[in-house]
Amino acid sequence: MRSRKPYGNATNVAKILTQRDYWDVEHVLRSRLKTAAQFVDNIDLEAELRGHTGCVNCLQWSDNGHILATASDDFHVILWDPFRHKQLYDLMTPHEGNIFSVKFLPKRNNSIIVTGAGDSKTFVFDINRQNDQPIRECTCHIKRVKRLATSPRNVHMYWSAAEDGLVLQHDLRQPHICNGQDSNVLIDLRSYVCGQAELKCIAINPQRSEQLAIGANDIFTRLYDRRMISPSKVDRIVDNVNYSKSNLADNIAKDGCVKYFCPGHLGTKFQVGNQMSDINQYKAVTYLAFSPDGTELLANMGSDQIYLYNINRSREPLVLELPKMSKSDDGISNGSNCAEGNLGTEKTKHKFPPDVEQLKKEGNVSLEKDLFLQAINKYTQAIHRVNGKDCAILYLNRATALMKRNWYGDVYAAVRDCHIALQLDPFYVKAQFRLARALLKLEHIKEAQICLDELVRRFPSYAKNPGVLKLDKDIGLELDKQRHRMACSRPDPEDDPYSEKEQYWRETSIDYEQRFIGHCNTKTDIKEANYFGDSNYIVAGSDDGNFFIWDRHSGIIHSIYSADELIVNCVQPHPYICMLATSGIDHEVRLWSPQSPEKPSIRRVCNIDSVVHDNQTHMQMDPFDPMTADQAICRAS
Repeated sequence: MRSRKPYGNATNVAKILTQRDYWDVEHVLRSRLKTAAQFVDNIDLEAELRGHTGCVNCLQWSDNGHILATASDDFHVILWDPFRHKQLYDLMTPHEGNIFSVKFLPKRNNSIIVTGAGDSKTFVFDINRQNDQPIRECTCHIKRVKRLATSPRNVHMYWSAAEDGLVLQHDLRQPHICNGQDSNVLIDLRSYVCGQAELKCIAINPQRSEQLAIGANDIFTRLYDRRMISPSKVDRIVDNVNYSKSNLADNIAKDGCVKYFCPGHLGTKFQVGNQMSDINQYKAVTYLAFSPDGTELLANMGSDQIYLYNINRSREPLVLELPKMSKSDDGISNGSNCAEGNLGTEKTKHKFPPDVEQLKKEGNVSLEKDLFLQAINKYTQAIHRVNGKDCAILYLNRATALMKRNWYGDVYAAVRDCHIALQLDPFYVKAQFRLARALLKLEHIKEAQICLDELVRRFPSYAKNPGVLKLDKDIGLELDKQRHRMACSRPDPEDDPYSEKEQYWRETSIDYEQRFIGHCNTKTDIKEANYFGDSNYIVAGSDDGNFFIWDRHSGIIHSIYSADELIVNCVQPHPYICMLATSGIDHEVRLWSPQSPEKPSIRRVCNIDSVVHDNQTHMQMDPFDPMTADQAICRAS
């Protein structure tokens, strides 16, 4: 008897892929339709769910989207029918600390719920029992449990990340007693990072459950391969001082076991003398989310922006990589001596289509008026219209606007744009000049000098240009200051708080692909960022009480909505339809969906520029300035 083919009558790769569970055509189509433009353009407040008596710190949709679970500082978990706006079940948990995470265990009839809280405990409940008593309890963590993770491919397991620096792996098929004898420690960050290593978030790749990502109280996102790690026993640490190097250190030291991701301007290559800058000490990764197809990782960084990483691409941070020129090109000048504002032009003038030319013109007008957000958006739209080809001037103009705006990460984004402009046109003198200026602003002084010297070597007629002479003088002054600083402070190698492996992973961290700017993330360490729909949009909450929707591909803000009196922490998209659930400091949970276009918007924010400007200004203030201290009644951190 002939054996049955595992994929029916499929005879080619395309058909096999479309028949596999994780590449279901109907699912892809449904995901795209739920964020169709006509739906997203008309999102507004649908309903408020009232029932909690404390801040609502976490939301979770069931697999089928029929139930919304919410958990709060009041120690309750409430299950809701999101379509009738009714409570289905109110679970009073035994927690004695704020609940920070709630999860459904996948494919368990939506009856098994896991919670993690500030009392360092995790509980598992079967709501079918109707007695509010957990069927499993874990007290192995010794500090606050901040996030839980589950996987659709491991229906009996969940993972917990806590501020004790541990990731624990829980298997419900195995009995557990919290006596330190079970091998349930998957990751112990304390083995590599001395001091207060605190985990803030965790995520499992929905398509590759062996990939586990964590965020901590630093600037790095870490991606592990669970197949290469053997869980270990809990190692109790006294006073967080003497960290033992457990066998976990040897496990994770295996090649390919872990990758680090970090925005290029924050990583060690952009730190003078490999010393962590003061501002980086206040940053933390507050939330991680994989894209639906499992190829990207979204990281919301506290006191900074939202960054998107491609987990399959090793993108190194850009410092200085000038395009090579043939010997015949050396010494070529493409303009006369002139002021900095007119330093060099493109080798070839490219005539853009009328719509692109109009966007460029509008960007230039906004730039002249110091409306930097508008200018950057116009240049970005123009670049996307021409697919990034033959548009060196657009990249340079955007780099100019970014440097003048100077929000977190803007100067480094300008460095990246200057590199692209030079790749498109190696003779673009102004792009090389702007690159040298940006590197100086980033305190990469030696590279700035090399860049400027190479400009003069390649284009000798600019040697006496007033802008070049002034930049050369500025670089010389900064080099003198840097030599003085290095002479006064000689770091002791024995004071290095990181292991050799940790230092290597940091130095080889992978740069971001895209970033999303506009929100403010300084007051809580549980602020989320998620994919919405078929990866077409990004959503996140903000300290100003709003939640934001960005275009995933351009990074431009699509819309902003007022969703809380003080702070929005959670924004969770429905798995199948165009609906969002949000929560924060308020005790209410709010549902958002497309409303009638004829009905005036209740919550949509009109003054996007001023909202974004205020958020970015607040984010760059001194966190310890008493005039800007957090006044929120309910804090999550």
